[in-house]
Amino acid sequence: MFRNREIRKFAVVFAAITATAAAAGFALHPTAGILSLVSAVAFGTAFYVFTKSRYKGIAQLSEQIDLVLHNADHLFIGEMNEGELSILQSEITKMTLRIREQNDALKREKKHLAESMADIAHQLRTPLTSVNLILSLLENNPDELENNPDEKERKAMIRETKELFVQMDWLLTSLLKLSRLDAGIVVFQREEIDVHDLISSAVHPFLISMELHNITLQTDVPKGMFIQGDDRWFSEAIQNILKNCMESAGDDGKIAIACEDNPLYTEIMIRDSGVGFAKEDLPHLFDRFYRGKHAGATGYGIGLALCKTIITRQGGTITAKNYPQGGAVFTIRFSK
Repeated sequence: MFRNREIRKFAVVFAAITATAAAAGFALHPTAGILSLVSAVAFGTAFYVFTKSRYKGIAQLSEQIDLVLHNADHLFIGEMNEGELSILQSEITKMTLRIREQNDALKREKKHLAESMADIAHQLRTPLTSVNLILSLLENNPDELENNPDEKERKAMIRETKELFVQMDWLLTSLLKLSRLDAGIVVFQREEIDVHDLISSAVHPFLISMELHNITLQTDVPKGMFIQGDDRWFSEAIQNILKNCMESAGDDGKIAIACEDNPLYTEIMIRDSGVGFAKEDLPHLFDRFYRGKHAGATGYGIGLALCKTIITRQGGTITAKNYPQGGAVFTIRFSK
């Protein structure tokens, strides 16, 4: 307690006042002097007892805070009577709980990151292994190409190698975009976007692939609908949804894009004719690196996470569910 400079100053001043009052009292009458000394001792004793009790409570709180700083597994802050220390204890308890929650969240995130990095490494290693195998078969040694003697098969293997490189390039590019968004270094432009032009530019890169897989595309996007945001990033988000829908629809499938504009919001709905989502996957569709529980899950669990980040950062919302008539439906809304 006496390590506090204010307490030491108070003790000195109190002693000086007591001495002065006692001297004045004895000068008037011995009884007055004795009464002054007794009163001063009683007041000083009471002040000492109450102040020591308060400092004891503060010391206990300090010990508890020290335990928090050293990541103690068990922490208990006892209840105190009403007053300033009780308020302080309550605030420290709140702080402790918040720190515990954040610490637990960081541990879960660290674990998830480690698992995700291992998953990414596996996803990159698989196509790289295939590429190395194909390249070894394509070496200029006819004796090693027992099952692939003609030029047609060599071209097929080269085409497969290119597709594997495209997959790896998409994975690395998407990871780079996610890291830039997480770091906050992406500055979204704020401009008026024609939804019809946005959908047309997003669909264009997939037209040839849709034709090759005989996927029917139906669009109902009237002109004159506008949203605010970054045209390039919105196009990136819609392309990730279309990529997911194409994989789900498969050959001879269908994809429908419809838009609605009303006084409350502008909505873009993208639907496919695939098998839809498993019930247990619905809450996690936009989680990063989530690939679904069923064994046939494809993709890397990056596209939809990137899509949601792009849309929500620009004031929109995105949801996904199973369509009543079959398939999956993604709904993007921008409130007015």
